[in-house]
Amino acid sequence: MRSYSAKTIINAPVQAVWDILVDPTSYPDWDPGMVRVEGKLALGEKVKFFTKFSPDQAFAVKVAGFEPGKKMVFTGGMPLGLFKSERTHTLTAGEDGQVFFRTEEIFSGLLLPIFGRTIPDLTESFQAFAAGLKQEAEKG
Repeated sequence: MRSYSAKTIINAPVQAVWDILVDPTSYPDWDPGMVRVEGKLALGEKVKFFTKFSPDQAFAVKVAGFEPGKKMVFTGGMPLGLFKSERTHTLTAGEDGQVFFRTEEIFSGLLLPIFGRTIPDLTESFQAFAAGLKQEAEKG
Protein backbone atom coordinates (compact mmCIF):
# COMPACT_ATOMS: atom_id res chain seq x y z
CA MET A 1 0.00 0.00 0.00
CA ARG A 2 1.17 3.53 -0.74
CA SER A 3 -0.55 6.70 0.40
CA TYR A 4 -0.29 10.47 0.16
CA SER A 5 -2.18 13.05 2.18
CA ALA A 6 -2.42 16.70 3.12
CA LYS A 7 -4.45 18.65 5.62
CA THR A 8 -5.18 22.26 6.44
CA ILE A 9 -7.43 24.46 8.53
CA ILE A 10 -9.73 26.67 6.49
CA ASN A 11 -11.32 29.83 7.90
CA ALA A 12 -14.60 29.57 6.02
CA PRO A 13 -18.00 27.91 6.50
CA VAL A 14 -18.21 24.19 5.71
CA GLN A 15 -20.81 24.84 3.01
CA ALA A 16 -18.52 27.30 1.22
CA VAL A 17 -15.68 24.77 1.15
CA TRP A 18 -18.01 21.97 0.05
CA ASP A 19 -19.44 24.12 -2.76
CA ILE A 20 -15.93 24.62 -4.13
CA LEU A 21 -15.12 20.89 -3.93
CA VAL A 22 -18.25 19.85 -5.84
CA ASP A 23 -17.85 22.41 -8.65
CA PRO A 24 -15.68 20.65 -11.25
CA THR A 25 -15.49 23.70 -13.51
CA SER A 26 -13.70 25.72 -10.82
CA TYR A 27 -10.85 23.28 -10.13
CA PRO A 28 -8.40 24.85 -12.64
CA ASP A 29 -8.97 28.24 -10.93
CA TRP A 30 -7.68 27.10 -7.54
CA ASP A 31 -5.96 23.72 -7.92
CA PRO A 32 -2.49 24.45 -9.34
CA GLY A 33 -2.16 20.91 -10.69
CA MET A 34 -5.46 20.71 -12.57
CA VAL A 35 -6.09 21.34 -16.26
CA ARG A 36 -9.79 20.41 -16.27
CA VAL A 37 -12.41 18.08 -14.82
CA GLU A 38 -15.09 16.38 -16.90
CA GLY A 39 -18.20 14.98 -15.28
CA LYS A 40 -20.47 15.61 -12.34
CA LEU A 41 -19.27 15.28 -8.75
CA ALA A 42 -22.17 13.27 -7.35
CA LEU A 43 -22.59 9.76 -5.95
CA GLY A 44 -22.16 7.05 -8.57
CA GLU A 45 -20.98 9.43 -11.29
CA LYS A 46 -17.87 8.86 -13.41
CA VAL A 47 -15.43 11.75 -13.53
CA LYS A 48 -12.26 12.42 -15.52
CA PHE A 49 -9.44 14.51 -14.09
CA PHE A 50 -6.86 16.01 -16.44
CA THR A 51 -3.77 17.14 -14.54
CA LYS A 52 -0.71 19.16 -15.47
CA PHE A 53 1.33 16.07 -14.60
CA SER A 54 -0.20 14.28 -17.61
CA PRO A 55 -2.50 16.73 -19.48
CA ASP A 56 -3.28 14.37 -22.37
CA GLN A 57 -4.26 11.45 -20.14
CA ALA A 58 -7.47 11.38 -18.15
CA PHE A 59 -7.55 9.88 -14.68
CA ALA A 60 -10.99 8.29 -14.68
CA VAL A 61 -12.63 7.64 -11.32
CA LYS A 62 -16.03 6.92 -9.85
CA VAL A 63 -17.59 8.95 -7.05
CA ALA A 64 -17.96 6.07 -4.60
CA GLY A 65 -18.82 8.07 -1.49
CA PHE A 66 -20.68 11.34 -1.14
CA GLU A 67 -21.80 12.83 2.17
CA PRO A 68 -22.66 16.50 1.52
CA GLY A 69 -20.61 18.84 3.63
CA LYS A 70 -18.56 15.99 5.07
CA LYS A 71 -16.90 13.58 2.67
CA MET A 72 -16.33 12.68 -0.97
CA VAL A 73 -14.56 9.48 -2.10
CA PHE A 74 -13.21 8.68 -5.56
CA THR A 75 -12.16 5.18 -6.62
CA GLY A 76 -10.33 4.04 -9.71
CA GLY A 77 -8.07 1.32 -10.95
CA MET A 78 -8.26 -2.09 -12.56
CA PRO A 79 -10.84 -4.89 -12.35
CA LEU A 80 -10.67 -7.42 -9.52
CA GLY A 81 -8.74 -4.98 -7.37
CA LEU A 82 -5.48 -5.70 -9.18
CA PHE A 83 -4.63 -2.02 -8.85
CA LYS A 84 -6.81 0.40 -6.92
CA SER A 85 -6.76 4.03 -5.98
CA GLU A 86 -9.05 5.61 -3.42
CA ARG A 87 -8.97 9.34 -2.77
CA THR A 88 -10.97 10.81 0.11
CA HIS A 89 -11.70 14.46 0.88
CA THR A 90 -12.94 14.96 4.43
CA LEU A 91 -14.38 18.14 5.98
CA THR A 92 -14.82 18.47 9.73
CA ALA A 93 -16.46 21.58 11.15
CA GLY A 94 -14.73 23.16 14.13
CA GLU A 95 -16.53 24.95 16.92
CA ASP A 96 -15.05 28.30 15.93
CA GLY A 97 -16.26 28.31 12.32
CA GLN A 98 -13.11 26.74 10.95
CA VAL A 99 -13.04 23.68 8.73
CA PHE A 100 -10.50 20.93 9.13
CA PHE A 101 -9.80 19.62 5.62
CA ARG A 102 -7.94 16.40 4.86
CA THR A 103 -7.30 14.72 1.54
CA GLU A 104 -5.73 11.29 1.21
CA GLU A 105 -5.15 8.86 -1.62
CA ILE A 106 -4.33 5.22 -1.05
CA PHE A 107 -2.94 3.01 -3.79
CA SER A 108 -3.20 -0.77 -3.34
CA GLY A 109 -3.59 -4.07 -5.15
CA LEU A 110 -1.56 -7.02 -6.39
CA LEU A 111 -0.05 -4.96 -9.23
CA LEU A 112 1.01 -2.07 -6.99
CA PRO A 113 4.67 -3.17 -7.09
CA ILE A 114 4.60 -2.73 -10.87
CA PHE A 115 2.40 0.36 -11.21
CA GLY A 116 3.75 1.91 -8.03
CA ARG A 117 7.09 2.53 -9.75
CA THR A 118 5.39 4.91 -12.18
CA ILE A 119 3.65 6.97 -9.47
CA PRO A 120 5.76 10.00 -8.59
CA ASP A 121 5.95 11.44 -5.08
CA LEU A 122 2.60 13.25 -4.86
CA THR A 123 3.24 14.95 -1.51
CA GLU A 124 3.83 18.39 -3.02
CA SER A 125 0.77 18.23 -5.28
CA PHE A 126 -1.45 17.18 -2.37
CA GLN A 127 -0.16 20.08 -0.28
CA ALA A 128 -0.75 22.47 -3.20
CA PHE A 129 -4.31 21.13 -3.59
CA ALA A 130 -5.09 21.76 0.09
CA ALA A 131 -3.45 25.22 0.01
CA GLY A 132 -5.36 26.16 -3.15
CA LEU A 133 -8.68 25.08 -1.64
CA LYS A 134 -7.92 27.06 1.52
CA GLN A 135 -7.05 30.18 -0.45
CA GLU A 136 -10.15 29.90 -2.66
CA ALA A 137 -12.51 29.37 0.30
CA GLU A 138 -11.01 32.13 2.42
CA LYS A 139 -11.26 34.79 -0.25
CA GLY A 140 -14.99 34.54 0.38
